[in-house]
Amino acid sequence: MGTGFIVSLVVAAIVIIIIISIAIPMDRKYVVREYGRINYKKTKLYLRWNVFDTMTLCLAIYSMICVQVLNFLITSGLTVENVYVQFFTNQAQAFTVVSFIYLIQRIAMTLKTIKERWGEEIG
Repeated sequence: MGTGFIVSLVVAAIVIIIIISIAIPMDRKYVVREYGRINYKKTKLYLRWNVFDTMTLCLAIYSMICVQVLNFLITSGLTVENVYVQFFTNQAQAFTVVSFIYLIQRIAMTLKTIKERWGEEIG
């Protein structure tokens, strides 16, 4: 494994730890649970823009920047042996996947909240 891959894994681990350290306390504080299940009628978190959404938007922008830098490095003739290509390859892959998974999860939770709160009125 090259140096760029190792540095990228360390950076990704640090960012994931930061994300988890923000997400877990936010979930415990703002998500209303009854009998171990989320009560979507009482939970307002999924209908508002929050800190986690802002952080995820920043990660999505970061992943786009990584993809563009990787594109520039590859078109300038560098190969996977270059540490910068290794670093930006891992960063772009990791945070594109994380951003996409969060987007899907966020849409699902928002739709569940809307259905629980206004399901009878809408349909």
